[in-house]
Amino acid sequence: MPTDTNSDTTDTILPKHYEPQIAEQAGSGWEASGYFSSQPQNDGRESFSILLPPPNVTGMLHMGHAFQHTLMDTLIRYQRMCGKNTLWQPGTDHAGIAMQIVATRELERRGIDVAALSREEFLTHAWEWKQQSGNTITQQMRRLGASCDWQRECFTMDDNLSAAVTQAFVKLYEDGYIYRGKRLVNWDPVLLTAVSDLEVVSEEESGVMYHVRYPFVDDEDNGIIIATTRPETILVDGAIAVHPDDERFLPLLGKRVWVPLCSPPRSIEIIADEYVDPQFGSGCVKITAAHDFNDYAVYQRHPDIPLIVLFTPDAKMNENAPETYRGMDRFAAREKIVADLTAQGLLIKQEPHRYKLPRGDRSKAVIEPMLTDQWFMRMDKMAERGLALADEGQVRFVPDNWRRVYQEWLSKIHDWCISRQLLWGHQIPAWQDPDGNWYIAETEEQAQQQAGDKPLTRETDVLDTWFSSALWPYSTLDWHTQPENPHFQSYFPTSVLITGFDILFFWVARMVMMTDYMVGGSPFHDVYITGLVRDREGQKMSKSRGNILDPLDLADGISLEELLAKRTHGLMKPEQAQQIEADTRQQFPDGIPAYGVDALRFTFASLASYGREIKFDLGRCEGYRHFCNKLWNAARFVLSVADGGYENAAADIETVANLPVQDEWIISRLQRAEQTVADSFAEYRFDLAALEIYQFFWDDYCSWYLEVAKVQLIYGDASVRANTTRTLLAVLEAGLRLCHPIMPFITEQLWQKVAPLVDKKTAATIMLAAYPQAEAAKINPAAEAAMARLKAIVEAARQLRQEYNQPGATLLVSGSDSEQLVPFLVKLAGCKNARSIAAAELPTNAPTVKIHELTLLMDCPQIDIAARNEQRQRELQQLQTELAAVEKMLANPQFMQKAREQAINSKQQQQQRLLQKIDELTSQTLS
Repeated sequence: MPTDTNSDTTDTILPKHYEPQIAEQAGSGWEASGYFSSQPQNDGRESFSILLPPPNVTGMLHMGHAFQHTLMDTLIRYQRMCGKNTLWQPGTDHAGIAMQIVATRELERRGIDVAALSREEFLTHAWEWKQQSGNTITQQMRRLGASCDWQRECFTMDDNLSAAVTQAFVKLYEDGYIYRGKRLVNWDPVLLTAVSDLEVVSEEESGVMYHVRYPFVDDEDNGIIIATTRPETILVDGAIAVHPDDERFLPLLGKRVWVPLCSPPRSIEIIADEYVDPQFGSGCVKITAAHDFNDYAVYQRHPDIPLIVLFTPDAKMNENAPETYRGMDRFAAREKIVADLTAQGLLIKQEPHRYKLPRGDRSKAVIEPMLTDQWFMRMDKMAERGLALADEGQVRFVPDNWRRVYQEWLSKIHDWCISRQLLWGHQIPAWQDPDGNWYIAETEEQAQQQAGDKPLTRETDVLDTWFSSALWPYSTLDWHTQPENPHFQSYFPTSVLITGFDILFFWVARMVMMTDYMVGGSPFHDVYITGLVRDREGQKMSKSRGNILDPLDLADGISLEELLAKRTHGLMKPEQAQQIEADTRQQFPDGIPAYGVDALRFTFASLASYGREIKFDLGRCEGYRHFCNKLWNAARFVLSVADGGYENAAADIETVANLPVQDEWIISRLQRAEQTVADSFAEYRFDLAALEIYQFFWDDYCSWYLEVAKVQLIYGDASVRANTTRTLLAVLEAGLRLCHPIMPFITEQLWQKVAPLVDKKTAATIMLAAYPQAEAAKINPAAEAAMARLKAIVEAARQLRQEYNQPGATLLVSGSDSEQLVPFLVKLAGCKNARSIAAAELPTNAPTVKIHELTLLMDCPQIDIAARNEQRQRELQQLQTELAAVEKMLANPQFMQKAREQAINSKQQQQQRLLQKIDELTSQTLS
């Protein structure tokens, strides 16, 4: 039988070398052939559906996207192969602020004055950009193999989805959930809009703590000292607060102090509130309720505190400031106010201070808490339902600890500011008459009917992007227009949502509440919360750190020059660019090689544990690139052996009564792998599924069974050779199906070559072939025990060969089945000189191992056996010491209760490795 994997015959079947870009062409016809399409029908099949968290239409694929999309695609491919009626619903989000910024920059680049455009003119330009450049990320998703039902791709501002938004807003208003009011919000003074907490980035920066004296009204030579980082807001202070238990200030409660620098003079009261930390600063806090969220909370408990707005929308001092400061930028005003306080002897001291400063993630401007008129949604009753759905088990969080986080957030929820001062987005369906009355309706005609003859003006604000995203589970399935439509009936509620913990509150919880309110029930059964992808050191990937990786660069490769250009483009500080260039050159002296999509996807799957952070190490990509190569070479070998193939190989295995025990072992091992992978997918343990697939293919199939098969093909009779060939093909074909959901491209290409040799009636594509299911009847403990014995014997022989393989040395094997084992030891242990020998003929004073009723002896020139055994004893003692330390830690209740699951697993694995090594040394003592 042919065993040369480099044969000319095999080269005509598969290229000699694995090339990812060539293998990835195997998926080029999937979408066009309709393999991704959903087919809602009442055919008795169980449905399985996933919603794609809609990426921003302005976005480019980043590592977080690629990671989560790999997991979603793995699940949908797995369930599709399991025979379920599947839908992976794709789409993009209109990304309010991000899109407006992109459109504005594009217009400015073209020399168009954005300020001079009407709303309609701006929107026309924005839609043009969206049509031309807005689908980049979905094309990138296709490149990584995402098998969404692309024919159903949605956009949150499509007419149909916009209708759902309007319908929901009107219903919520009519039911008393939506109201308009003046509340404190995050205000971006550059973008001139309210922004959500998710769009605010707070990082520690260097600042100054100013200690200012407020003179007593009845004793101006004395006063109370407060510490503040924002002296410009002193001008609109409404009170001074102290802790009610702080005995230092109890005599001062109710007294009044002059607000520094105010003209005309203004006094405020000293009050008590538990918000104050007596240990921070002077123990006294200025209350500026119109420009601080904590101070606003104090105002709500003390409603007599005046609310005075100090800034214009672009953060300049307004008419409520003394005339000398009006029109100044807030930070310029700060400098002048500090100078004036110093001149009046009211600035006691100033000292360096580190504190977190909130900035807009888009504009980078310092966010200003601002008291503005906005539209809000009452959330208390909705939160009660959101909590009830989790308590009732209608929505399950994986890992379960996120359920507690979800519950804690909903129990402390505040009303939601849903309006934004933008042009791009869903314009709020509200119209106002000259008297200030508002009319809410789905159309202007309906609003006019409510208003009678009064002229109406439409609200210019748009809705928060998260409002339309909260309707995603049912708006994409057209429930709002056709509640009985087939897609909604087949795929709602969806099976699982895969997303990151960073949007658990902003999106996941709101989808649960809004869907329950509009449709009834949870929008999904499971919510699998992934960790966030970090670099190999656990640092956040960011432009400023220069550690961003582009998933497409990992798949396709990128030169050092191109990588440097990407990482340093747009950096304002030359020294920062220089440091990033130096770091990049050190880490990637030759650029990034093309690992291929399959290796990248397998890397993502292998990292998908239950942890909060995913430390991405390119070393894994390299390792799984080798795994792909291993798979490729194994298929080349099997195809060369088949040499035309045996039809119905899988069926033949069922009928052959006397398979070699090694064949029975690999079939048994395949069943266990199939069961482990299925169990892992059921619990979203993609890392364990990937590990099992890797170990099965690399260790069991390639490292052991292929080598065993070579012996059987060389030394076996015609029946053994035929059975071995059939087993090689059948297990490889099933293994490719096992691996396909994670590595779709290479498995498709190899399966197209292998499957016809197993079953002439195979499916057109591996993605529509049946996923392999474990069969208990094929699990063979006796074969597994026999193979474990063979492995141990081979390992013992390898160790003898490595330690004593001197010129002329011969491995002698004595035992009841020694003659049958010699061919395996020659091939698997690399002992070219090996032979069976009777026990009585064994030489003495030679390195010997007794294992599994066999004696292995290395017949070689005289060596010091005693010295060798003494060395082994020292190694054994060292291993036992290490084992005792590990077992002591595992027996420590505090470690087991407080350590992370990953740390405990690591220690348990270390324990098993040490036990195995000790067992090997104990059983292989030389004589």
